[in-house]
Amino acid sequence: MNSAGLAPVLVACAHGTRNPTGRRLIAELALAARAQRPGLVTTAAFVDVQPPTVVDVVAGLSAEGRPAVVVPLLLSGGYHVHVDIAGAVADAESAVAARPLGPDPRLAEVLHDRLVEAGADPQDPRTAVVLAAAGSSDPRSVADVEDTAALLQRSWAGPVTTGYGSAAQPPVPDAVAAARTGGADRVVVAAYLLAPGHFHDKLGGAGADVVTAPLLPDDRIAAVLLNRYDAVVAKPLDATS
Repeated sequence: MNSAGLAPVLVACAHGTRNPTGRRLIAELALAARAQRPGLVTTAAFVDVQPPTVVDVVAGLSAEGRPAVVVPLLLSGGYHVHVDIAGAVADAESAVAARPLGPDPRLAEVLHDRLVEAGADPQDPRTAVVLAAAGSSDPRSVADVEDTAALLQRSWAGPVTTGYGSAAQPPVPDAVAAARTGGADRVVVAAYLLAPGHFHDKLGGAGADVVTAPLLPDDRIAAVLLNRYDAVVAKPLDATS
């Protein structure tokens, strides 16, 4: 997206939540990216629950003649990435969508750290981890979560499997039960979520021994966000269309 003039605005596009802590952490993520990249112009947008919508933000920047890169603050590529965000940039010549934050080895590192902080032992082969994602009916999203589980498995002696909050199989409680049936002495749910909200609240009832905190806050996630932006900006303009 090399072109003369102003650097593209980084539009950090999150799902949206009614949880006040979740809203604060998402806002702080965009601020952390700006702190790591002084001079970068960032703005927030959402695909659901809270304003402003990504459609409105992209349309407003386009009307001002400002190029924009929409970075999904989402951990896998599902409906919101491939339909909502893709649709928002489709009619704006100077707006391009980046790929979502996950999968990425740095996210697996944060997950590992959250597990250790929760008291789980990465060297114990009888401690099973269920990677709990929000879920999507899009097979590309499921594949992204499976890839993240594979990355986490590299640093975990016990089995790492996946569970979902909705739309994909298996549900988190079923994945926890399967881990116990498989011989685990301890089952830990690794919350593959950026911030607290409705889904994280539900994880406490999934039957695990421990549920980790979400990924934020962590400066590594801001670094991933900037990498997604940079990957788009580095492309020739005709390669992003």
